[in-house]
Amino acid sequence: MKSAVKAASSSLFSILFPSDCRICHAPLTNIASLPVCEPCLAKIIPLEGPLCQICGEKLFHPNAEAEDVPMCPICRRVGAHFRRAAAYGAYEGALRDLIHLFKYKGIRPAGKVLGGLLSQTAATMALPDSVIVIPVPLWSGKRTARGFNQAEAIARSFIDFQTSSSIQLDTSILVRTRETASQTGLTRHQRRANVRGAFAVVKADRVKGRSILIVDDVMTTGTTAGECARVLRRAGAKEVFVATVARATKEAGSVLAMAASALSGGTQGHA
Repeated sequence: MKSAVKAASSSLFSILFPSDCRICHAPLTNIASLPVCEPCLAKIIPLEGPLCQICGEKLFHPNAEAEDVPMCPICRRVGAHFRRAAAYGAYEGALRDLIHLFKYKGIRPAGKVLGGLLSQTAATMALPDSVIVIPVPLWSGKRTARGFNQAEAIARSFIDFQTSSSIQLDTSILVRTRETASQTGLTRHQRRANVRGAFAVVKADRVKGRSILIVDDVMTTGTTAGECARVLRRAGAKEVFVATVARATKEAGSVLAMAASALSGGTQGHA
């Protein structure tokens, strides 16, 4: 009886309040706070290996799968300030669209889904029992314009999925000290220079000797997460991990660049 009533009310709702999936634009037939259809959500799949065991970048060299500890050339050569970074999926397709709906279109219910994906990511990282979760902070002006910090919102949703009280969120430890230019189109060296000194730890006593999990929505080259990890380590953190919902892989970046080139008639070079 309950299922019949639910089905009838869903059908009535779709008639009285027609809506389309905000990703594929197919008609939605179920009552839900998230305007995204199940087939689109089903297209969000985890990153497949081999992956760098430090930064999480997808590896393409032929011997990667045979290595005991697969690493990208940069991590092998210079290392990183964080112990390990991982992401749920590639920053492309339905996952990229869902993040954009949440971040730029104000579809707040998407945050719960993204927090769940982040929780699945963290479960694969062998985190210590006690962790302080710190979202990457936004510059105050950007936060005011956007209305919220997407990293903080995802982190709060992530916490809702945790059963241990030893995993705690703290948004007061790490602050952004200045505005930075967009990282889009910058080289790795320019990205590092852009964020150098842009973050500071204001409560060092809270991180001394502790394990930290930095949370953000997307990781591209890892320079922002690396700078956050650097200042946290300098403040006395024992170790720093990084978890993001999506990772901009070289493969995804190549596809997006080709698509952009096609749309512009192929007359512009890659950024």
